[in-house]
Amino acid sequence: MRRTIVVLFFMFQCFSFNVKGFGLSYNFYEKSCPQVEDIVRNGLQPIFLTDPTSAPALLRLMFHDCQVQGCDASILVDPGNGNEATEMASSKNLGIRKREIVSMVKSMVEAQCPQQVSCADILILAAREAVAVTGGPRIKVPLGRRDSSHAPSHRLPDALLPPATAGVSEMLNIFTNKGMNLEESVAVLGAHTLGITHCSNLQSRLYSRNNDELRGMEPGFAAFLRLTCQKGPLTSNLSFVLNDPTPFSFDNEYYVNAMRGRGVLKIDAEMVSNPKTAHVMKHFSMNEADFFRAFYSAFVKLSRYGVLTGKQGVIRKNCNQLS
Repeated sequence: MRRTIVVLFFMFQCFSFNVKGFGLSYNFYEKSCPQVEDIVRNGLQPIFLTDPTSAPALLRLMFHDCQVQGCDASILVDPGNGNEATEMASSKNLGIRKREIVSMVKSMVEAQCPQQVSCADILILAAREAVAVTGGPRIKVPLGRRDSSHAPSHRLPDALLPPATAGVSEMLNIFTNKGMNLEESVAVLGAHTLGITHCSNLQSRLYSRNNDELRGMEPGFAAFLRLTCQKGPLTSNLSFVLNDPTPFSFDNEYYVNAMRGRGVLKIDAEMVSNPKTAHVMKHFSMNEADFFRAFYSAFVKLSRYGVLTGKQGVIRKNCNQLS
């Protein structure tokens, strides 16, 4: 009987290995590179000080990497000779920036711990630092990810990253499939508290013939968005609006703003009125500490999604190159 239990437990662990990030641990580099988190933090500090836009960019970079084929640093790969366009060619990755920061930090890590730490782990740690340095929670993340040995084409993010027109049901389904509960799913969208939204992502909402698109939006804010994001393709990729009044601070202003009818994206506005999410939005707008707690657990779950561990994948020496 005892032997049967042991075998069943082993089978469960093997089944769970690729689903929820088994193989990661909080002391993975304890012997091979115990100073890795300090190297990453110290490498990023001067960048955050001189360029406040880098923190939102790194957080978004991590989110877009993890949602395609898991947190494997595939978004960092440049197209090689004869290769078809990689993830960055996807229209869904418009505005993705600062990939070179991860490569720079990787070179610092390589100088002290050659061929030990993956680009995937460095990207997760960089996003974690981005949240902390802007005033959000300091998130402890398990490590041990490995890098993808191939880069998906642009068609994969085209298919898997949610469009700007995504509604509540679609977004909840995406994050539920990554193991998040309702509060965590609403909290992970609170990452919009940092950074900007490109006007190209607002064209259909602002100029749709369906008046329901702007239902619930504060009229003055709607006028401001239309003034900033004028109709047409020529300027939409160059112009943008701030996600909330404090775009470089990780706080609960995203929820406060949405509750006032100033949600920028369609999902921001719909979550306020949807019966499933309205009470969570209201709660987070009044209780920043609870938002931080839910975001903390959501971040960890996303960071474990679809990871390569053990002998899967590789440890790239250069994050932007497969070999």
